[in-house]
Amino acid sequence: MILYHGSNDIVEYPEIRKARFNKDFYYGFYCTKYPKQAERWATRYGKKGYINKYDYTPKSDLNYMIFDKMTEEWLDFVVNCRDGKSHKYDIVEGPMADDTIYNYIQNFIDGKISRAAFWELVKFKYPTHQISFHTISALDTLKYLGSEVAYGDKK
Repeated sequence: MILYHGSNDIVEYPEIRKARFNKDFYYGFYCTKYPKQAERWATRYGKKGYINKYDYTPKSDLNYMIFDKMTEEWLDFVVNCRDGKSHKYDIVEGPMADDTIYNYIQNFIDGKISRAAFWELVKFKYPTHQISFHTISALDTLKYLGSEVAYGDKK
């Protein structure tokens, strides 16, 4: 399977970095199967970026969590990860809580909206995908294929 990582840098050697904010599936190296989504990631700061391309080969001895769609289990998992709680998985795959959905999640965490209201708000969002790699063994499933420059709408 081909995966893409949008960045402001060419990333020949992926790494797991601790970031300022917790992400959907906690700290990890994030990719997507959608090139357009990687382009949005690459150009999100209003400058040119890079779409890095990888060949991904799953390994049966790794610990996976896969969410096929947004579910109650997905929501609870994302809330826990965004709250700084780690997990035991090498690789996690599923829908992405983009900026809009993240705001809904934060409102849910803060008690401003109910769980039912959250699901009502997100049901019409476009499809997203992310797969995050959380261990060195997980990163070993990726083989760098190259990068291309992305400008998005901000040339």
